[in-house]
Amino acid sequence: MAAQHAPVCDFDWPAPDFTLLATDGRTYRLSDLRGPHGVLVMFICNHCPYVLAVLERLIRDAKALQAEGIGVASICSNDAEAYPADSFENMAKLAEAHRFSFPYLHDADQSVARAYGAACTPDFFGFNAEGGLQYRGRLDASGRHAAPDGAPRELFDAMLMVARTGRGPKEQVPSMGCSIKWKA
Repeated sequence: MAAQHAPVCDFDWPAPDFTLLATDGRTYRLSDLRGPHGVLVMFICNHCPYVLAVLERLIRDAKALQAEGIGVASICSNDAEAYPADSFENMAKLAEAHRFSFPYLHDADQSVARAYGAACTPDFFGFNAEGGLQYRGRLDASGRHAAPDGAPRELFDAMLMVARTGRGPKEQVPSMGCSIKWKA
């Protein structure tokens, strides 16, 4: 499968609102997820090798960002009929097995992925406290395989900058991963 790249950051683009069911049984709106210093919305899925290569780092960085006042949520928008590994039931199993510290939301009708312009998994959208997009880059230098230990934590560092200054870095490397699996 060919790798898909996310577009570059459109600074200050407003975060689209949503209401989605999470694997913890709760329904969340974007406003429920915001932290005092912003929110990170991550489009991921269960089966993508790019997501699986960074999953432990993603979980580590999400926890650290939450401690810094950044809200975090992940969303699976893939067509679960065509990709059963991405079903709601399997999402719940993944979130529980890896003890996600953030909600794992199901975008069954794919409307949220479309509103955000999500291109791939993983695809990261980092918003400041005012709801303006400040980061649309990658987690780190990982691809289908994890980056070497000690690789710069690009997403984490960028979101710390957003938390402290309200602005993201001018230079960002787009995320790369599998395309969103759109319904026919």
